[in-house]
Amino acid sequence: MTAHPLFDISGRTALVTGSGRGIGLALARGLAEAGCTVVLNGRDTGRLAEAAAELPGDVRTAVFDVTDGPAVAAGIAEAEERVGPLDILVNNAGMQLRAPLLEFTDRDWHRILDTNLTSAFLVGREAAGRMTERGHGKIINICSLQSEVVRPGIAPYAATKGGLKMLTKGMCADWGPYGVQVNGLGPGYIETELTRPLVTDGEFSAWVRRRTPAGRWGLPRDLVGGLLFLASAASDFVNGQMLYVDGGMTSVL
Repeated sequence: MTAHPLFDISGRTALVTGSGRGIGLALARGLAEAGCTVVLNGRDTGRLAEAAAELPGDVRTAVFDVTDGPAVAAGIAEAEERVGPLDILVNNAGMQLRAPLLEFTDRDWHRILDTNLTSAFLVGREAAGRMTERGHGKIINICSLQSEVVRPGIAPYAATKGGLKMLTKGMCADWGPYGVQVNGLGPGYIETELTRPLVTDGEFSAWVRRRTPAGRWGLPRDLVGGLLFLASAASDFVNGQMLYVDGGMTSVL
């Protein structure tokens, strides 16, 4: 039995932002294992080099700050000149800052907004300008369970991820007529090095398992199947949609 050809993305070129570790690196690995040329992005040259060495196939790096408009424009142009036209963009760069909303500072608000939402606008706009000219492209925005629901202490994060969900729909409206599909992938509670403090918190971890019909934390590899669907021809008539990979948490009370 072989994979259906609709899911074949071998030979495509994909850029994954914020892919030096965690979910971004896992998504990049999935694309590389599927035969893509993968461009890892981040700001830490050393970390990206280490990450690239871990992955199979043709893996490149592109060091630029996704929150800096001119740096994004130069970085995308340089990547396409060096590697080739981008077929797939995964807007994964993101961060979390936890604090009660009354105590959240202006500086931290702008920092999380720029990292989680503005970056997807800047990188998406730059990549889509080229994709729309070519008449095809796939953009996958990494949203979150918190694009739909929220708990105390993470309101700004949820605001950025809710905004990213709506930006995804807006990108679909503007770029869909030019052959570009833009969809969101919404992870639930995923076990990574960044969420390790939550995983090791016995009370919180037990709450996650009780609240999740699957009865466990997600793993980064749980996201790869959804990504490959959204990056492939199998999703050519899927646009502006959110695919939650959360073990069922958004579906139950």
